[in-house]
Amino acid sequence: MHFIDLKSQYTALKTDIHARMQTVLDHGQYIMGPEVAELEAALAARVGVPHCITVASGTEALLISLMALDLQPGDEVVTTPFTFAATAEVIVLLGGVPVFVDVEADTGLIDAQQIEAALTPRTRAILPVSLYGQVADMDAIQAVADRHGLPVIEDAAQSFGASLRNAHGTRLSGGLSTLGCTSFFPSKPLGCYGDGGAIFTADAALAQACREIRVHGQSARYTHTRVGVGGRMDTLQCAVVLAKLGRFDWELARRAEVGARYDAAFDAAGVERMRTRPGRTSVHGQYTVQVPARDAVQAALTAQGVPTAVHYPRPMNQQPAYARHATQPTPVADALAERVLSLPMSADLSEADQDRVIATLLKALRG
Repeated sequence: MHFIDLKSQYTALKTDIHARMQTVLDHGQYIMGPEVAELEAALAARVGVPHCITVASGTEALLISLMALDLQPGDEVVTTPFTFAATAEVIVLLGGVPVFVDVEADTGLIDAQQIEAALTPRTRAILPVSLYGQVADMDAIQAVADRHGLPVIEDAAQSFGASLRNAHGTRLSGGLSTLGCTSFFPSKPLGCYGDGGAIFTADAALAQACREIRVHGQSARYTHTRVGVGGRMDTLQCAVVLAKLGRFDWELARRAEVGARYDAAFDAAGVERMRTRPGRTSVHGQYTVQVPARDAVQAALTAQGVPTAVHYPRPMNQQPAYARHATQPTPVADALAERVLSLPMSADLSEADQDRVIATLLKALRG
């Protein structure tokens, strides 16, 4: 059993993937080839924003977005401690200060009700993470940002394809804020075969800044208008994502089905799980439960051939590299870090394998 079944996905898409990659090999434009612009147009249309800028990774998407906002040393960015290191990493790399706000116990998402109290005159942006495949409370976050004139960057590395419905209609992850950043790391809901990512925005000036920054700050060849990075997404990786887009809607539907089967089984058994809030969909970048005595439970599943992972075992404000920024306690994030356990999840997870995961977990919990 695979934690994420990329082999079955490849088998289903093999012909399309090979054809797309062969086209790149034939034309030889490995950097900024035509597939880059094609993918950007397709993704922008899907998310419903005017601009998509492909970049080298989800981390690079966050870094370039902060650079486009001109984050300066000492500027503060309000974010969550319950995330992968990249979220805090890019802030610190630019000399900024991550301000960690605690999370919701049932979702693991940043608690929007605590954000305003964390703002100071040095706050430059708000950076929520759409964890486990579900967007954060972006309406409430945007309301706080609007009151204080702040940009919002959605870290959507795990949530491409997820939606948020409100009085104004339904919008997709990546298109909910000033800038949206996603990742095409192979294990993501929409992944390539290496590193890759994208930035989404409706702001033309920010889009232009991101485009220049990703090519070493060039507005024209050898004209370096701003400080930049080598942040381009390879043409071959864009070709892989283009091949996968044709199956993506089916995969989202299957992920929803797999998630619903897990939900029903665990709710019936009284197993605590991460919740999807009303008005939102989750693409289940991970399917995560909360369990007591996690190490013992995880060991029991491993012994039965059921792969698991922990997202995440230690909040960022407790990590050695970022502990100096731990100015406020985050008890909910601390508690979740001791209990969360992610289970196998992919569009190609069979019912038989899923039933085995469920049965094995329930047995482990019974001791």
